[in-house]
Amino acid sequence: MTGLNDAPFVQSIAVPAVCILIAFLGYFPQYLFRHSSLEPGPPSFRETAVFNGLLTFLWLTYYKAVSEDPGRYLFADKAIKTEAEADGNWCRKCSAPKPARAHHCRHCGRCIPKMDHHCPWTANCVSMTTFPHFLRFLLFANMSLWALGYLLWQRIFALWESRHLPAYLGPTLEALVGLALTSLVCLFTSLALAIMLATTVKSWLFNCTMIEGWQMERHDVVMGRGGQDWWDMSGPDGEKVRVERVEFPYDLGFFANMAQAMGSSNFLLWFSPFSGSPKVGRDGLGCGWSWEENGFNRNEGMWPPPDPEKIRKANRLWPAARRDLEAELRNAEAMSEEEQKRTFKERQLQDMQRRNILMTELEELDDCGMMYGNSDCNGSGSDEESSWRNNDGERLQDFGVDEDAELCTTHQTTHDDHVPLGELLRRRNIMRSPSVG
Repeated sequence: MTGLNDAPFVQSIAVPAVCILIAFLGYFPQYLFRHSSLEPGPPSFRETAVFNGLLTFLWLTYYKAVSEDPGRYLFADKAIKTEAEADGNWCRKCSAPKPARAHHCRHCGRCIPKMDHHCPWTANCVSMTTFPHFLRFLLFANMSLWALGYLLWQRIFALWESRHLPAYLGPTLEALVGLALTSLVCLFTSLALAIMLATTVKSWLFNCTMIEGWQMERHDVVMGRGGQDWWDMSGPDGEKVRVERVEFPYDLGFFANMAQAMGSSNFLLWFSPFSGSPKVGRDGLGCGWSWEENGFNRNEGMWPPPDPEKIRKANRLWPAARRDLEAELRNAEAMSEEEQKRTFKERQLQDMQRRNILMTELEELDDCGMMYGNSDCNGSGSDEESSWRNNDGERLQDFGVDEDAELCTTHQTTHDDHVPLGELLRRRNIMRSPSVG
């Protein structure tokens, strides 16, 4: 369902379509029951009041799920604003630190606190601030469908009881068609929303978003491919990165998980359609900036765990942390022509070695059938993490995450890192030469 975000027509018609569906299932059956010969006749006053009450709460919660801001981070003037000073994850698109559990949504265009996924049916992110409204919407939608299903079942059962009577004594053809159409739409909508409610309640109970569930499955696959507690790797900045099994740290127990998600420990307010939702704190403090952990890992802040495939990819690039371009240019200008040639040949040799390593890795991936996203080998579909799919066939970008905006280290590779030294010298000579004209 999350992959529907990439369909342009879905983005434009999703919310109107949901409103039309609610209006059809909410008001057409009432008209049909009151203006047709379907037994047992119009619903009672109590049945009508209950159904329309649920329908009112459904409209209210859906409006809040659509209109509530999914949250944004506001940094004070004294806050860290440079990547080199950031301690933790960094968002390339926002040019700002990215707190834990936040992701940059490519539809909302900013980092979303505790992002679960971008829902196409609400045209909004399910996040820390919108999750309570989204859960209540699903709850009242299912309750409304159950109430409608009860009313439909009364009339279907009455038809079955009178199946031996002559047809002219029964309801009209138009009433039968309306009853059949409403029943089919109600049935399929109920199944879809029941699955969505079950998935959302599971996320609520275990304090695990859909994105974090994807990360957990990815981590299990990585560790199953040979990751051990003693497996150390070097990151792009030359520092050792320890690849080990990491337990999900945000599961604090059922009640604590539920209270945190709803923004209140008063369970009486959890299901009220008039209740609010948690708000993002300011200036790096408060809700949304940091999260309590259960202490199962040796240190805090270990989630999400490092991905060896992502580290290997970063190591293939020209690492900015290891290359001082200005120093290289100064040294090259002081070199003789023979020294520059020798340096150029050494760089060629290094490039050839990197190319051989890359080709070897690609051949290994191709032998395993992973180059085309074959999950039978429990590997990634390509070098990029976003091509890996879980057991449901979902990629991380299917949840709305803009992976290009996120960098899990405090160093970012620039475009100049891919430029050979000789090309840099040529550019500098051109810039220094007097213009002709």
